[in-house]
Amino acid sequence: MPEKIRWGLVGLGKISDTFARDLALVPDAELTAVGSRNLDKARAFQNEHSSRYSFGSYEELFQCPEVDVVYIGTPHTFHAELAIQAMQHGKHVLCEKPMGVTGDQTTRMINVAREQQVFLMEALWSRFIPAIATAYDLIQSGTIGSIRYQHADFAFYALDREEEGRLLNPALAGGSLLDIGIYPIFLSYLLLGVPEGIQCISQFHKTGAEIQTAMVFEYTEAQALLFSGLTCNSEMKAEIAGTKGSIHLHPRWHESPGYTLELNGEIETVTVPKQGKGYVHEIQHVHHCLRNGKTQSPLWSHQDSQELVNLMDKVRLESGIRFPFE
Repeated sequence: MPEKIRWGLVGLGKISDTFARDLALVPDAELTAVGSRNLDKARAFQNEHSSRYSFGSYEELFQCPEVDVVYIGTPHTFHAELAIQAMQHGKHVLCEKPMGVTGDQTTRMINVAREQQVFLMEALWSRFIPAIATAYDLIQSGTIGSIRYQHADFAFYALDREEEGRLLNPALAGGSLLDIGIYPIFLSYLLLGVPEGIQCISQFHKTGAEIQTAMVFEYTEAQALLFSGLTCNSEMKAEIAGTKGSIHLHPRWHESPGYTLELNGEIETVTVPKQGKGYVHEIQHVHHCLRNGKTQSPLWSHQDSQELVNLMDKVRLESGIRFPFE
């Protein structure tokens, strides 16, 4: 790896703008190239974020020899195709969540990463947020005992959005589940693993997109109550209760600035600052993996991404969420 790891950004919407701002905070990162299907948009993004190159096609960016790793920030339905193209050009890939829309797509992406011997990770940035990482370590050490109950929600009002946009358009894998429901499911999976049973129910928009889903994940000795929705604003606080105590991740929990620990009748509130918006931490982790020759993350592995999307497939099957392209 060179002294600075050279990034290419594909898909130049709001999330890539935020990612680029955090990338600028990482000393050994360089924004080398940006790619869009619209050259004017790519050039505007280049000027905004001081990228060395701008391209009017994704293929040109993948062919750029000065790009080490590609961040894919397009709508969900383009993730698999673009990640595979990038990897076939020998690029390492950090792909926005969900990595694949379905389990089959994710499997194909992982297989290509292995064939090309390149790094591939799902950009599930919450795994690397300092407050969540610290709370996870406390839970793993047995501080609050065995988990018996978990609650996590993620909802905001979006029914006033354009029906052709990514949130309300089933053709773009729209709906709450893949966009934000992935976060509560991630937390349950991270702390409790794959559930033994899933109960869920969804409601749908006139476009056919799912707009809210309530879920119960059943474990041998625990239950996780999870919710995602585009119909309202929720508190977005997560609670993990164990046999000895509990931990509350402060709102908005998926990018939490801290947590509260309740133990032995005492309450301790802890602030755990993050850098930038919070993408800095996953970027630093990718750099660590690349500099150590890893092709997957030890903290969010290929298996983790596969099992997470498999859970979302099961929720969709149970609640009747289907996309036109399936």
